[in-house]
Amino acid sequence: MFSVLTDNWPLFRDGFWLTIRLFVVSGVLSLVLGTLLGAFRVSPVPALRGFGTGYVNILRNTPLTLVFAFLFFGAAKMQLALPNPFWTAVGALTIYTSAFICEVVRSGVNTIAPGQSEAARAVGMSFFQVLTIVVLPQAFRAIIPPLMSVLIALLKNTTIAAGFSVAEAGAIPAAMSERGENQLLTLLWITIGFLILIVPLIFLQRWAERRTAVA
Repeated sequence: MFSVLTDNWPLFRDGFWLTIRLFVVSGVLSLVLGTLLGAFRVSPVPALRGFGTGYVNILRNTPLTLVFAFLFFGAAKMQLALPNPFWTAVGALTIYTSAFICEVVRSGVNTIAPGQSEAARAVGMSFFQVLTIVVLPQAFRAIIPPLMSVLIALLKNTTIAAGFSVAEAGAIPAAMSERGENQLLTLLWITIGFLILIVPLIFLQRWAERRTAVA
């Protein structure tokens, strides 16, 4: 059992390292874009609200595999120059995940009492100031559990990149099959690898909840 891992350690190491890079870069970009879209969704400007609503409705109802296929194959047909497969995969994961983060942020904003925003506007604060100083700091405290669930889903979704020439953890079984290794044990080690990555996120969520809890 252990020889499957030790004899192919460079393959597992490189695959999971690429998975971690995909997750971290896509996660940061998704948080930024998702928060911006969430601001659009609660904006007083109808055009921004319409854009945010359309983006979320389209991306949430589109399979992630199709997003990957469009960027890897459709964009080339449209003569759009894209970077290497890693950054194209980051783009697909970011575009998809930001739609879910947007809804999480919007739900958090809706938990804030309207009176707080009205009071902030009454003292002359702009919409941007109300959102960044009054609303979002409180909203993020309320959305830690669902936000972490979205990020965990993002980590698992990185395996789809394996089908588009990105040699991350999801590509390990195909490489191991070519070497004639036991596929069941290979999948078992990949499962253990993902558990090692996901469990710290769960503990991070619990720590953040305790840290931001209000008595």
